[in-house]
Amino acid sequence: MRKIDLMVFDFDGTLVHSGSDLSNSVNYALEKLGIPVLATETIMGFVGDGVMKLIERSLGVQHRERFDEAMKIFRDYYAQHLLDTTALYPGVTDVLEHFSGTTKLIITNKLYEYTLKIADALGIAPYFEEIIGMDSLPLKKPDRDLLVPLMDRYGAGESHTVVIGDGINDILLARNSGALSCALLNGLGARDALLSLKPDYWCEDIREVKGLFE
Repeated sequence: MRKIDLMVFDFDGTLVHSGSDLSNSVNYALEKLGIPVLATETIMGFVGDGVMKLIERSLGVQHRERFDEAMKIFRDYYAQHLLDTTALYPGVTDVLEHFSGTTKLIITNKLYEYTLKIADALGIAPYFEEIIGMDSLPLKKPDRDLLVPLMDRYGAGESHTVVIGDGINDILLARNSGALSCALLNGLGARDALLSLKPDYWCEDIREVKGLFE
């Protein structure tokens, strides 16, 4: 097993199963604007680059002029419904407890306020040294300048840092930073797209991480 000093976790699709609440909130905004709603699978394909891209892609080019309205409706609604069905993936708490002696961070392209509210409510916030959302810094995944200073701050070398996530941006963040990558194949990301990037490790279930790192 590989000795790891710093573990970086994605959030949506990695630690929490949040697809239904995201999809319902997007469709609520579309419906309020009189725009046809979308299939959950379609909306999930738009997740990973932050809320602005999520709304932009959901509107499509034919409704892009409604962006500001849609964003406001989505944010107001999602803030009240982000815990309707969102829950931890099985085994998440066990994994975090297993690595209790290892420094852990969340880096997500989700807005910080939503991430913290969910992490607090589901009881996992105390496991992390930092929770970094899309609006926490003027950078977002997969920019290497997001992770490299954190490796320096926590004294973790490239070969002892791993980025664990279900999205293409997680694998690219690791690659751009020289860190190890671990793709989760049961999240929101497209399995084939993740495997095509040839991550250093991959798992069908987050609980398998316990057998890869120490």
